[in-house]
Amino acid sequence: MTEPRKVHCPECEAEAGELTRRDFLKEAGLAAAAASAFPVFATPRESAAALDTPKTSPESAVKRLYESLKDEQKKEICFPWTHELRQKYGANWAITKPSVAEFFSKEQQETIREIFRGVTSGDGYERFIKQMTEDYGDFGKYHVAIFGEPGTKQFEWVMTGRHLTIRCDGNFEDGTAFGGPIVYGHGAGDSKPGLPGNVFYYQTLKANEVFKSLDGKQREKALVTRAPSESAVEIRGAGGKFPGIAVADLSADQKVLMHSVMKVLLAPYREDDVKEALGCLTAGGGIDKMHMAFYSEGDVGDDEVWDIWRVEGPSFVCHFRGSPHVHAYINAASKTG
Repeated sequence: MTEPRKVHCPECEAEAGELTRRDFLKEAGLAAAAASAFPVFATPRESAAALDTPKTSPESAVKRLYESLKDEQKKEICFPWTHELRQKYGANWAITKPSVAEFFSKEQQETIREIFRGVTSGDGYERFIKQMTEDYGDFGKYHVAIFGEPGTKQFEWVMTGRHLTIRCDGNFEDGTAFGGPIVYGHGAGDSKPGLPGNVFYYQTLKANEVFKSLDGKQREKALVTRAPSESAVEIRGAGGKFPGIAVADLSADQKVLMHSVMKVLLAPYREDDVKEALGCLTAGGGIDKMHMAFYSEGDVGDDEVWDIWRVEGPSFVCHFRGSPHVHAYINAASKTG
């Protein structure tokens, strides 16, 4: 079995193991085109993942998992819909104490894997599995919780662990994509220029294509010295003040590059969730209402390939912190509060 990757990251170390069960916690063109195209926008790879797809929806698999649980299992991982843990997120935390491998039967573990496959794209699934193995040792080291009762109008499955918060929200239509904020990351390449081996570094390269396209005055607006907290991804609405350069001020060619950044950010996830995220983006005024910021601090290797960057607007925000390794947070919602 692969040993967990040893990396030095204050955010990871501060959050690891801190939580137990009882702790308190359109632009229309973009939306229409991306709805069908986003699932294949990840970097092309030789992949068998397309053959390893769920036979049913992840929502039905959550219901099947819930119905298979013994009473003592439900006491440990099942919570009311309104429980405060449901909207918690982080880069390294356990939403419940027991791990997948130690707490669930082999059949239940396969159902959990089926849910996970169902909420990711084929390429995204491969990337996540590689990251989970390298960062935490195994898929079975992660933790899950269920909120509400699967099969009713409101329920949600959440999985967390090292560099992961991912959700299956039951397709509940509340104006929120993914069921709430999601987090991903990877420790590979820690502090080395280009983060060698990191499965998400390609997203930084795509974002920096935007920066390279900017002229001098545009770069002055886009480049900011200090970044906000990596987890500061609250939806701020139309009245929010956003860092960096406004997408509305970009040329047509530069906007095309911005579209490509949005595509790679959402590419690891299933089509239904991508559509919800794009719906939120459209509700906030589309991509022209977005801003993009690059941060000069944390430039790994001092190569001016900016490792920390952020895209944000009234209804969508992604904070990508690629220094010393990747932590990325995405939140999309058409309503604030």
